[in-house]
Amino acid sequence: MNGKQKFTGKVAIVTGSTTGIGLAIAKRLAREGASVMINSRKQKHVDEALRQMKVENLNVSGISGHISDAEHRKKMIQKTMDDFGGIDILVSTVAVNPVFGQPLLDIPESAWDKIFEVNLKANFLLCKEIVPHIEKRGGGAVVFISSVSAYTLSEPLTVYGISKIGLVALARALVHQLSPKNIRVNCVSPGTVKTHFGGKLWQSQSAAEENIKTVPMKRFAEPEEIAGAVSFLVSDDASYITGENIVVSGGMTARL
Repeated sequence: MNGKQKFTGKVAIVTGSTTGIGLAIAKRLAREGASVMINSRKQKHVDEALRQMKVENLNVSGISGHISDAEHRKKMIQKTMDDFGGIDILVSTVAVNPVFGQPLLDIPESAWDKIFEVNLKANFLLCKEIVPHIEKRGGGAVVFISSVSAYTLSEPLTVYGISKIGLVALARALVHQLSPKNIRVNCVSPGTVKTHFGGKLWQSQSAAEENIKTVPMKRFAEPEEIAGAVSFLVSDDASYITGENIVVSGGMTARL
């Protein structure tokens, strides 16, 4: 591979990519030569992320939409084909967590429905719809962003963690159908990352002090550190890795 330009000629879709982990991944892949389609629910967030990236003269485009909406997924895929001519890589970071800290038996059915609709079902459907495009390019890679909460299942994030277990299982289950198409599929499971989405775990002093106790490295991750793991998994350096999950958690216990 050619150093920093290892993705020259490749096209990536990165969902949930206007802030936090998703934006860091989109920037990393674009800086390494990929043409990148970014996505978020709100157009103003897409516009701001594009502004940031185009300052660096990165080859990026963007579209707003919900990946749980079939029509929005279709439009994102079509715009990627129109703007860049194909798709080689899918990185899906989209997730929701409408409940935090509630005991598991107290969480309403509506929250279960929302979490599994977005975190698991929509990610599967998007992958299913993109696979034919990646296959036409001769193969490529898919990465789902799971979470160390899939392993810990701590009370603040129980249903969220259960949905993230599903993503790890989904990657493993897809291996048998995607391998003959020369498509690799893996997961990355971050620990606590300094993003707005994970803010309840680190932004207040009391939360930070409590959660840092579980991290042997005694610090929380930066989004760019998750992007590095994703860059590896979608690159040729990981050409014989599929159906796996890389935990990026600063040493937190991560065993199912």
